Amino acid sequence: MHDAVVIAQGERTLTELDFSRLSRLAGEQPPPVLSDVLALAEVTRSRDVRADVVTMYSRVELVDVHTRRRQVVTLCYPRDAQPAAGSISVLSPVGLGVLGLKVGDVARWLTPLGEKCAATIAAIEFQPEAAGDFTT
Repeated sequence: MHDAVVIAQGERTLTELDFSRLSRLAGEQPPPVLSDVLALAEVTRSRDVRADVVTMYSRVELVDVHTRRRQVVTLCYPRDAQPAAGSISVLSPVGLGVLGLKVGDVARWLTPLGEKCAATIAAIEFQPEAAGDFTT
């Protein structure tokens, strides 16, 4: 495990499609945390994933555990990332922190400067699978 995020077996859930696409990214020198997520995640069919799980292209409300600041972000692949617009790459510290967690969980990550951050997943405003989209 890595200092940035400690991941427990089965703590995160990935859809089969997300797992497959992220595994391809893992072949392109991913952050070590992604390898941990892939190795330890519970993988499920897209049609069977719970609506309270953060999947790719989910829009998530985060609440900083220290400042109580609320932020809404959409988890996306690197090519679609637009941080200023709230679309964050799954390979970013925040993206890897929230991937596969569920509402109520606390996501933890390190900033590029080494600062420890934590935010509660307060809500999932949109999840593709819950909306019937199993191919995004």
